Amino acid sequence: VQLQASGGGLVRAGDSLTLSCAVSGDTFSSYSVGWFRQAPGKEREFVSAISRSGGSTDVADSVKGRFTISRDNAKNTVYLQMNSLTPEDTAVYYCHILSYWGQGTQVTVSS
Repeated sequence: VQLQASGGGLVRAGDSLTLSCAVSGDTFSSYSVGWFRQAPGKEREFVSAISRSGGSTDVADSVKGRFTISRDNAKNTVYLQMNSLTPEDTAVYYCHILSYWGQGTQVTVSS
């Protein structure tokens, strides 16, 4: 299983970004998928997760109401729509399935 995250970049506070994570293999639709992030000097933290069907999601309090996770099982891809970004959202964002991690995509939010 390989995970390829993309969509990060440098944006201003208040802007939006959508991250994508493409997952190889034929197990994608069988498992929940999550997004995590790690800011400089901090531990990796949970951001959001979505069930295998997409019918159930979980979101960290710190991003609730601003971030939305979704998935397209036909494309083996999970998305993270991020709105109203703040400098506190600056981090490397990782997607995760089973015991596998993507390489991360950097999100930098300037004030």
